[in-house]
Amino acid sequence: MTGKDKLKLALNHEDGPVLLDIGGMPTTGIHCMVAEKLREYYGLEKKPIKILEPVQLLALIEDDLKEAMGIQTTPLWSAGTMFGFRQTDKFKEWKTPWGQEVLVSDEFVTTTDGKGDTFIYACGDTNYAPAGCMPKKGFYFDNINRVPEFDEDNYDIKDNFEEFGSISKEDLDWLSMQKTEVERSQDVIMGNLGGTAFGDIALVPGPQLREPKGLRDITEWYISIVSRPEILHEIFAYEAEYAIENLKKMHDVLGEVIQVAYICGADFGTQNGPFCSNDVFREVYRPYYRKINDWIHENTSWKTFKHCCGSIYTLIPDLIKSGFDILNPVQWTAKNMDRHALKKNHGESITFWGGGVDTQKTLPYGTPEQVRKEVLECCKIFGKKGGFVFNTIHNIQPGVPVENIAAMVAAIREYNGEH
Repeated sequence: MTGKDKLKLALNHEDGPVLLDIGGMPTTGIHCMVAEKLREYYGLEKKPIKILEPVQLLALIEDDLKEAMGIQTTPLWSAGTMFGFRQTDKFKEWKTPWGQEVLVSDEFVTTTDGKGDTFIYACGDTNYAPAGCMPKKGFYFDNINRVPEFDEDNYDIKDNFEEFGSISKEDLDWLSMQKTEVERSQDVIMGNLGGTAFGDIALVPGPQLREPKGLRDITEWYISIVSRPEILHEIFAYEAEYAIENLKKMHDVLGEVIQVAYICGADFGTQNGPFCSNDVFREVYRPYYRKINDWIHENTSWKTFKHCCGSIYTLIPDLIKSGFDILNPVQWTAKNMDRHALKKNHGESITFWGGGVDTQKTLPYGTPEQVRKEVLECCKIFGKKGGFVFNTIHNIQPGVPVENIAAMVAAIREYNGEH
C-alpha cells in the first residue's frame, strides 16, 4: 500500500496499516549521527549525510534508507532555515565536532573558539555576532540571546516585524523545482513552508536575523503572554497578513502536490502540565491559528499539522477548535497524557502523528524486545479505527542504538502484516 493510501485511511479514521514517517518534518526527524549508523546497519552505500535542518542537525533520509526502513514520507521544504541562510540543492562538506563528515548548505558558516564550542551565524554573515552555539560536547545548536535588556518604554513594535515579508521569486522557484521532482511520488509529501510559527519560542530570539531587536528575550516573551498581550496580538496580526499572502503564492506554485502542511511548532506543555491556561490560549493564539487553518481548508486539500510537546491534554480541545487536522508528537509519557484516554476522547477529532515509542527512555535505553513490545502496544491503541501515523515522540536523538530503531521498524511491519 502506498504512503498516500495509508495517510488517507489515517485521516478518514479507518482501520488499516499505519504510515511510517521519519524525516518528513522538523519534529519527526532523526539526528545525522544516527542516520549514518543506520546506513551502515542496513548495508547501504557509505556517503556523507545531508543536513536537512541545521539547528538540530537532522538528516535528509535518502531513498535507499527510506526503502530499507519502510518510510513513506518525503519532505518538501522552503529554502529558508532557522538561521536565515538558504538551503536548496547546493551543499558543501563540514566536519562535526564529533568528527562526522556531513553535507551542509553552502551558506552554512561556523567558527570554533578556544574551548571547542562551535558558533553559527545568521545568514552566514560573520560580521555580526553568532546566532547559535553548539557546546564542545553538544549535538545541536542553541539560540544565543543577542538583544539588550527589554525596554518597554522605548520599544518599537516594528522590530518584531523584521522577519516577516513577501516570499521571493527565488524561493517560489525552489518550491516549483521540488514539485517537479515529487509530483509523481506515491509517498506523502510533507510541506514545511514557514511563515506561520506564531510564538514558536525557537524563533522568538530571531536566530534568522543578523541583528535582532525588540521583544526577543524568552523570559520577557512569556511574561508578555499575560502582561502585554496587545503586543503579541499586533505581532501575530502582522505575521498572519503576510502568511496568507505567501500561502496563496505558494499554493499557486505547488497546487495539491503536498498533503500535509506544517503550521507551527510552538510548545504549550511541560512534562507536568500546560504552561498557559485555556483562556490565555483562546485569547492570544487561537484566532491566528484559526485564520491560517481556515484559509488552507477553504482553498487547498492540505491537512494542517501542529507540533506541541508536553502535557497538553486539557489544551487538545482548543487545538482541535483552532482547526488543526494533525497533532504531533503525542507525548503520552508526560503527566495526564494516558494513551487510552487520548484515543478515546480525541481520537475521532484529530489524527495523532507520533506517540509511537518513548524517545526519552525506551528507544534509547530499552532492549530491542522492549522497543518491539511498546511499539506494538502504541500501534494497537492509537491505530484502532485509524487516526494515527507512526512517528516517535519527537526526533530520534544521537546515541540511540540502531538495533532498537531496527526493532521499531520491524514491529511496525509486524503490526501492518508486512514482511
